Amino acid sequence: MLVPVLENHPHRTVSHHRRKPARSGRDPILPRNGASRKPGAVHTAGPCLVRRQADATGGARRAFDRLDVLMKPKPTLALIGCGRWGVHILRDLIALGCEVHVAADSWASRERAITGGATSFRDRVEDLPAVGGAVVAVPTVLHTEIIRRLMPRHIPIFVEKPMAPDAKEAKQLAAELPDRLFVMDKWRYHPGIEALRDIARSGELGPVIGLSTWRLDWGSPHADVDAVWILAPHDLAIALEILGHIPEPRAAVAEPGTNGLRSLSAILGSVPWFRMEVSELYARKRREIRLHLRDGTAVLGDGYDDHLDITRRGLDGTPLFEKRRVGGSMPLFRELEAFVLHLTGGPAPKSSAAEGADIVDVIARLRAMADAAPKPDHP
Repeated sequence: MLVPVLENHPHRTVSHHRRKPARSGRDPILPRNGASRKPGAVHTAGPCLVRRQADATGGARRAFDRLDVLMKPKPTLALIGCGRWGVHILRDLIALGCEVHVAADSWASRERAITGGATSFRDRVEDLPAVGGAVVAVPTVLHTEIIRRLMPRHIPIFVEKPMAPDAKEAKQLAAELPDRLFVMDKWRYHPGIEALRDIARSGELGPVIGLSTWRLDWGSPHADVDAVWILAPHDLAIALEILGHIPEPRAAVAEPGTNGLRSLSAILGSVPWFRMEVSELYARKRREIRLHLRDGTAVLGDGYDDHLDITRRGLDGTPLFEKRRVGGSMPLFRELEAFVLHLTGGPAPKSSAAEGADIVDVIARLRAMADAAPKPDHP
């Protein structure tokens, strides 16, 4: 029996890399239209426009900025789920000149889809028209089901992280769809993370000693999985991008809650090492990535920062400071752009199914290590 597609949980958080609102109070790329909104109807929207966006160097984007919508057909995609995060995916796909057909099963999702400019809205995945690719933005516990319902279409699939909340499921999906399934690890497209990767590989500050990440916040709006499943994939993907691999897990401790883990601190690898802390128990939000090198450090202090703070050792041992600009292009837009380019013959996006499955496996192993750690005695 087919289960209706569910939208993202109504309290699902919007990533910390969502596009900031326009100063006018209205996002200029969210079109309004007078499409029919009757329940059960297939809704259509008007044509999409391609918005020019500057890249990190200030130049025009090379791919879809040059797309002549009058001469070339629009890429046609399905978006499964249009919750509080899915609507941002819809916005950026439309900005990339795509025709987007949305499948979800709630009135709220229908409103977001039509107001956001979707070409059509369907209640079920199976009712979607023929499309060139699909983006999956439903709650984590539904990822595997939705991917399997899309498999008969034989199209590329871009699924939100984590690929699945179960290591065995993730490994099986990667084995069945090695070249058609990709994971939306947007931090790998952050210009600051790419700059840290380049520093690590260039050797300008000497060899890499280690990498530290902090992803701390208060509370989690996700009801389907705990905070560790939501937060840890980001930092493991960052390690993959900067170090070129995910180091072997060594130790982990966690703070349990009534619905799973509320925090996780872990150490992976040795040369280089990776130290990660994620938590929903910090009142003060923190997003920091610190690359430790023989001759200094390079730090991305926040997800919205457009620069790195670099500290070197001077000849006399005093610290030398540099603020290196990296640009402010939005990771979500860039990862969706990469997927759309792939649909038109370009290279595959970052984070293959195999890499996504590896991240899920590492999280499962760290959770097991934390569960096996000594527990405090309580009277």
